[in-house]
Amino acid sequence: MRVANLQGRAAFITPENLAIDIERASSGALPHDPMQLFERWAQVRKLAATVHGGVPFAAADLDAPSPLPRQIFGIGLNYREHASETGAPIPDTPLTFTKFASAVNKPFGDIPIEVSTTDWEIELVVVIGSGGRNIAESAAWDAVAGLCVGQDISDRVLQRATQPPQFNLGKSRRGYAPFGPWLVDATTVSNRDALALTCTLNGEVVQQSNSSDLIFSIPQLVAYLSSIVELCPGDAIFTGTPSGVGGARTPPRFLTSGDVLVSTIDGVGSITNHCV
Repeated sequence: MRVANLQGRAAFITPENLAIDIERASSGALPHDPMQLFERWAQVRKLAATVHGGVPFAAADLDAPSPLPRQIFGIGLNYREHASETGAPIPDTPLTFTKFASAVNKPFGDIPIEVSTTDWEIELVVVIGSGGRNIAESAAWDAVAGLCVGQDISDRVLQRATQPPQFNLGKSRRGYAPFGPWLVDATTVSNRDALALTCTLNGEVVQQSNSSDLIFSIPQLVAYLSSIVELCPGDAIFTGTPSGVGGARTPPRFLTSGDVLVSTIDGVGSITNHCV
């Protein structure tokens, strides 16, 4: 099951890449607002098994599948190879920061290049369904609505402008959180612990890895975060980036106007962002 946000209306995306409006398909039993569906995800799954047909849609009409999350969590140094390329030790607990919701961007939205140190970070993004507090690892997937592709765009200078570093602002400039193109229901992804990630910049592969390299798994992240804060329906967790970021290269390489960033996760989807 794939659920998208098409111009503010929740829609199923069929295997033929056609869209089915969820409110209309449910005869009004389910709302059109994507943010109101996460607490009713079981009903969404049930409806998905009964619908047919669909209409074509344009990729430009896709918005973030959770457009107004209460919380966006980022996890730093969560791939072994990425920790190695930065020279950092493997963390004992998840290194957590936040991205402000004003950074949310469309999956095919433009990324404004306002500084010369703008970096890329492909990430597997988890969107919370029922949420809650003190969720056990064994129950973590039950609290997840779905998975999508994201880019944790980062201003490397602002990210490290103070000591100790404060990542939040450097991760939250305008357009710095594109994700989508839709939510893939977590129960339908058979290899959800071993998903291939590929990021290309102007056609060149700059990041290529597998989520099996995660230091802290998705169930571990959900359990850890919910032991401290309440996870709310629609919250997004950017689970970390693999090696290959621009700032860790010699010499460093950053995004410039005119660049095209394509981020793909097998079995989940692909997003494309033009730098302007």
